[in-house]
Amino acid sequence: MSAFKTIAVVGDSKGIGEALREQLLDAGHRVIGVSRTGVQRPTDAVGEYQSLVFDAVAHPCDLSGFADQLDGIAYCPGTIRLKPMKGMKKEHALEDWNVNAWGAAQTLQTNFSLLQKSKQASVVLFSTVAVQTGMPYHTSIAMAKGAVEGLTRSLAAEWSPQIRVNAIAPSLTDTPLASAMLSSEAKQEASAARHPLNRIGSAEEIASLAAWLLGDGAAFTTGQVFQADGGMNGIRK
Repeated sequence: MSAFKTIAVVGDSKGIGEALREQLLDAGHRVIGVSRTGVQRPTDAVGEYQSLVFDAVAHPCDLSGFADQLDGIAYCPGTIRLKPMKGMKKEHALEDWNVNAWGAAQTLQTNFSLLQKSKQASVVLFSTVAVQTGMPYHTSIAMAKGAVEGLTRSLAAEWSPQIRVNAIAPSLTDTPLASAMLSSEAKQEASAARHPLNRIGSAEEIASLAAWLLGDGAAFTTGQVFQADGGMNGIRK
């Protein structure tokens, strides 16, 4: 990433959002972190950091009081709820939708004017490998993240050429959100074996892709969903 930027990372308290926050700060950018718990971190970063305690799913997160413009927004909140179709409940599906899709949509809608003030703004959203690769028990999250992919492409078309919009679709990643699915050595080995690269991705690796998409190096890239899944979606061994 090149020129100094002001970037909002929604959901920066843990996981991919936390890793992205740290990478952006190390690169010298100003980061506005938004999370329900807030973040206290050492003041040793190259870039400037401000932590806001706010539930961006329950309420529109208007950042106009904290920045004159936004050069980027990364919306990182997510859910993992794996159940067979017969056990899926409407309230759970709606919760997945609200956290993953509607929270992203209302955050972008609310801060559109701040993105417009940037010479070249970038948005990064998060999907899942389960949208393009059918997986059992993923119905609810695949529906919600499928909406995120639709949002990505629709806004990329609507907001071009000034605002770029892309998404990343990881497979299971080593984050606190996935801890229950990686809670034993046997589970870790089984998950790794499903990837052609024979391992699980890290939050830092996914965040590195997000940081690139937010930067000037990706200035010719919009409307894309990047499969960061260790080859799971595209190849077989």
